[in-house]
Amino acid sequence: MASNELPHVKLFWLEKSRSQRILWLLQELNLPYELEIFHRNKKTMMAPPELQKVHPLGKSPVIQIKPAGAAEDAEPITLAESGFITQYLAENVPGGKKLVPQRWKDGMEGKIGGETEAWMRYQYYLHYCEGTLMPPLVMALVVSALKSPQVPFFIRPISTILANRIFSAFIFPNVHVNLKMIEGHLSTSGGKYICGPQLTAADILLSFPLIAAKEDLDEFGSFENGSWKSEFPKVADYIDLIENEEGYKKSVEKIVEIDGEFSATLRPGQ
Repeated sequence: MASNELPHVKLFWLEKSRSQRILWLLQELNLPYELEIFHRNKKTMMAPPELQKVHPLGKSPVIQIKPAGAAEDAEPITLAESGFITQYLAENVPGGKKLVPQRWKDGMEGKIGGETEAWMRYQYYLHYCEGTLMPPLVMALVVSALKSPQVPFFIRPISTILANRIFSAFIFPNVHVNLKMIEGHLSTSGGKYICGPQLTAADILLSFPLIAAKEDLDEFGSFENGSWKSEFPKVADYIDLIENEEGYKKSVEKIVEIDGEFSATLRPGQ
């Protein structure tokens, strides 16, 4: 399809944010796009207030879509939330079908229970990544600050004890059970990706929390055999796989080209 028959997408990209996976999605969909780059406040790590001019919450990712053939002064479609953006693009642009598993079993079209296991898993992960996996990872980031040099030295011993208790009582058990589930799904997917033998938009959504957290997971608690990679080898292999996907590498190269560097970690100063 000619580029003038495709929608044009503008991605408001924020460093160290979920927006990187939307850039990867755009690469996979072969859509014409442009980027507007934003950086976090170095002290607070918050997004700049300018993003509130694009969306009331001032968060990223946010995209604006201009349909093919739209007038120059036409109002763009503004979408926020990673899952919604991903689902909308995968369902509405020509290249999206390759990123969605087959929905119906043969002869079961339109019937409840007629969906394929791959499609059901795909739908689950569209919501799971943000609804279940990200909250304990974000909490880990926030609680870790209680042990950082930013805390006054005379308070830090107490705040460190508090942080460690939160990790052991809540964060580590939640992260551990999530990794265990993902390990199990990778064992039963019928392929090397989370929904089967082909890359789907669910893999793209799952990429951010796993890649962003991988360097910190061993600090969350005690894994079997001494590391999360030893206890969950399929998850470790899966992260290597998605980091070596051509579309992911191109998305990283694009940011390096424009912004000079790229970091997937959520940690301040990294």
